[in-house]
Parts: sequence; C-alpha cells; structure tokens
Amino acid sequence: MIDIVREKVKQLLQDGTIKGFVGLRQAHGHIEPHLFCDSGELADLSLGDRKAAGDSRYPLNKLLIALARTYPQERFGVLVRGCDERGLKALTTWNQLDTAKVEPVGICCPAERAAACECPKPYADCAVAGDRADGAPPLSVQKVDALDLAGRLAFWDEAFARCIKCYGCRDICPMCFCKECSLETDALVTTGQIPPAAPLFHLVRAVHMAGRCIDCGLCNEACPADIPLRTLYKKVADIIDDEFDFRPGYTTDKKPPLNVIGPGA
Repeated sequence: MIDIVREKVKQLLQDGTIKGFVGLRQAHGHIEPHLFCDSGELADLSLGDRKAAGDSRYPLNKLLIALARTYPQERFGVLVRGCDERGLKALTTWNQLDTAKVEPVGICCPAERAAACECPKPYADCAVAGDRADGAPPLSVQKVDALDLAGRLAFWDEAFARCIKCYGCRDICPMCFCKECSLETDALVTTGQIPPAAPLFHLVRAVHMAGRCIDCGLCNEACPADIPLRTLYKKVADIIDDEFDFRPGYTTDKKPPLNVIGPGA
C-alpha cells in the first residue's frame, strides 16, 4: 500500500500539481508529520503503521490550515483516512480551507483500526490504496446508553473527575481553529482552576463541538486520563443527527445547523 501512495505523491510533486505534501515520515525511530516538497524525500514516507490496529496518527488537516493561511496561492496535497476526509469537507463548510487548493491522497484503514475507533466509514472516497473495510458499530455509546439515568450520571461524573485540564483534547483536534477558545473564557471555565470543575469543562467543549466533530478520535488518544471523549462526542453527534439530519464531514452542501439563524436552518 505504501508504494502506491508514494508513487501517487511522486507524480503530484513532479508534475507540479502540488507545492508540497502533508504526510507522515519515519525518522529517528518515530513517526512524525512532515511536509514533503521533493520526491526524493518519499523514501521516508510512512502511513503510520506500527501495530495492526495502533497506527500513529496526527491532525494533518490542522497543519494544512496553517499552510493555507501562509501560502494562500499554493496547492498542497495531504494524506487522508476516512476521518481526515470528513475533516476536509467539514473545514470547507466552515470556510477554513478551499478544496480547489487541496489534493487529498486517500487510504483505507484496516478492519482492526475501524473496530478500535468504532468508525462508521473507515476509508476515504478518494482512496488510492487499501481495501475498504465495513464500518464498525458504536459499541461504547450503546454500553453507556444501556445504563439507567443514575448510572449514566455516575459514569460521566467519574470520567470527568479524572480531567487534569491539559487541553490535549483541544490542541490535537483538527476541528479546533477558533482564535479565541471558549475553554479559556473565564465566564465559562474558571481560569487557573486545576483540575476544572466537573463536568463544566467537557460539557462546554461538547456543546462547542456539536455539529463540528468529525469523529476522528484523536482527542481520545491524546487524553492522559483516559476519558472516553469519543464516546461523548459520538453521542452528541447522534443527537444532532436525530434533531437536524446532519453529520459533519459527509457533505459540503449543508451548513452546520447550529450555525444557521432563521428559516433557512
């Protein structure tokens, strides 16, 4: 699979379709994000595979936003999985990226990765390599939903109480692009209070991500306290879908419903 991706990126760089390619590389025993600007560098290109279902992942779209702001006239390629492709579509609806300036190179996640993420669509429509695995059911959401009201409250109280307010969930999120963060607004989350008052910190972020989260699960992986953030955001996404028939990242023709005012909502 990696050879197919390398050949695709090499072609895009050599024919001038893209100025650079945002991907992953193996360096110094680690996998890290990298901007490939020369096809001679592609020997180091990696898909992040270290374990069968424990890939190294980064919010590459977040780096792409920074590049687009710095070099608005240039076109860049980017490595995308199914969740990253959802991110590109969502960022387009939020006017953070211009799809005409982006060349996605897609791959498919293996079934093991899909199951670990409970991903409903573990492949990119633009995939050039890999086999398309079936989507996985949201078992973690179903498990919490099966509890009674008191049980659900106890589950989330215990989870939120573990928070150390490191901001890792926000910092790694590819859909966090606000210049002013609601989590640093004293009227919502008290500045300097560590750990934050439970459950306010995470409920403020959950509401802010409603209609925006593209279900990549990077927040889950970054959290040092093992708070099941992806389960929380999956549930919020279900509610938005039920109420407004909208899931972020599946279309660019529909605006997030909580950002539309008036009868056109």
